Amino acid sequence: MGSWYGRTLELEVGPVAHGGHCVSRVEGRVVFVRHALPGERVLAEVTEDKGGAFCRADAVSVLEASARRVEPPCPLAAPGACGGCDWQHADPAYQRELKAAVVAEQLHRVAGIEREVVVEELDGGSLGWRSRVRLVAGKDGRAGLRAHHSHRVVPLDGCPIAVPGALDDVLARRWRPASELEVTADGDGRTHVRELSTVRGKVRARQLTGGVAVQHAAGRDWRLDAHGFWQVHPAAAGTLSAVVGEWAEAPRGGLAWDLYAGVGLFTAVLAGQVGPDGRVLAVESGRRAVNDGERNLAELPQVGWRAGRVEHVLADAPAPVDVVVLDPPRKGAGRAVVDAIAAGTPDRIVYVSCDPATLARDIALFAGHGYGLTALRAFDAFPMTHHVECVALLQ
Repeated sequence: MGSWYGRTLELEVGPVAHGGHCVSRVEGRVVFVRHALPGERVLAEVTEDKGGAFCRADAVSVLEASARRVEPPCPLAAPGACGGCDWQHADPAYQRELKAAVVAEQLHRVAGIEREVVVEELDGGSLGWRSRVRLVAGKDGRAGLRAHHSHRVVPLDGCPIAVPGALDDVLARRWRPASELEVTADGDGRTHVRELSTVRGKVRARQLTGGVAVQHAAGRDWRLDAHGFWQVHPAAAGTLSAVVGEWAEAPRGGLAWDLYAGVGLFTAVLAGQVGPDGRVLAVESGRRAVNDGERNLAELPQVGWRAGRVEHVLADAPAPVDVVVLDPPRKGAGRAVVDAIAAGTPDRIVYVSCDPATLARDIALFAGHGYGLTALRAFDAFPMTHHVECVALLQ
């Protein structure tokens, strides 16, 4: 069979799949279709075909539209244009339904769990929420975002999902081609800009404005590296810390682990629960984040920080532990970390995840140690994209 690249297919669009596309089938092959919605009939152009059982395509013409289809708020949310958003062509409530279907499907397929999922809206609406954006300068020096699955830079005049005004100065000027620009709008409304450029094979960082961000969550004011990890949606940190606090129930005087701790958002919540006679072990691989965390939580003697890979630190961590909170990167925790957590015999595990596929995989791994999923909440912390934030309680 020859390559289908560039071929136009007439498709009946099937269910949503993880990754911002829907599934269709043609001539015995799976076609992952972007810019389409379940139940639509479209003309789709094949954009990637590496052979095998599937290929990828963009819906370039809608022959029969879903009733939930809307006009995208950004003209660049289109085939061949910006790859930053996945679902601008769906109304926001339907976006949440699609994400809920993905989470439920991953739990069923990977972990064997049947569960109805509701994705909750965060305060602030579906636009103007993105507080951190990483741009790249094209050959003409204009800043933009890359096209989907491409190195091609799509220049921007604005971005409707970014915090209003945050990108204005960066988009108004020209930059060294191929420079990357990190823009952060903090909790006090200040904008921080850093330029990353590669000179003779070495990456050089130049802070242009700001550098130390101020954020507000969990009843505290935080000062941290403006370009380090913090929740992107302004309402996410407060929402997630409240759910973690509700489900962790760390006992007074007890021991808690906060893994992939960042600057200590959940550490602070756990420290308040165990009190001055308890202990919280905060584990984070990023040295700058650990330094920021130690400064922000300096008045809490019950908190002990360890810098390093989680699976290495847990090899000699204090145990048994009462409760474990973990918020791993998109790749999830994995078997080594799951095994190390289970060896600590916690009563409760609160797992914060930005990827439903790796969450489902790790839930299945925890099930092998006798831990079952007893509660799940999902939040639309990344409107217009396919990403979703989940919090799972395992006992």
